[in-house]
Amino acid sequence: MKNILKVNGKMDLKKFVVSVLGSEGIGFLSAAFTLGTMSLYNQLVQPSFSPPGWIFGPVWTILYFLMGFASYRIWMTGISNRESRKALFYYGIQLGLNFFWSILFFKFQLRGIAFIEIVTLLLFIIITSLKFNKIDKIATYLMLPYIVWVTFASVLNFSIWSLNP
Repeated sequence: MKNILKVNGKMDLKKFVVSVLGSEGIGFLSAAFTLGTMSLYNQLVQPSFSPPGWIFGPVWTILYFLMGFASYRIWMTGISNRESRKALFYYGIQLGLNFFWSILFFKFQLRGIAFIEIVTLLLFIIITSLKFNKIDKIATYLMLPYIVWVTFASVLNFSIWSLNP
């Protein structure tokens, strides 16, 4: 793990912790706003491919870790680097969109608006990953599970919206 923390031969454990905790913190805050909504989710008509509700917490915890790790690797390339600043800007946008999706979907039950929002989120994740790819391939690889999950979550969101008018 120590070698993967090195970017351009340098490692900064403080930046790594800040990056990961920042990302996990967004997930925690979003989850805090949706406490108690899983019972409502479980009452919805679900598509056959819908995972059990308990799976979301562990999956998102891993994904927030990977996102934070990816952002650390970009941060380590230097904030003075224009491409790195631009990539982190898009990273921040997608993180904000991520925060609001679960609130729209679970808390306010605005599944149609949540679908539009998650497709927008997916677009920004892809843009962020493309920006990361210009700077650090490992950061891009760390974002791939997130792209896969949000693609799946988009299909799930649409399906639940369709089944529960």
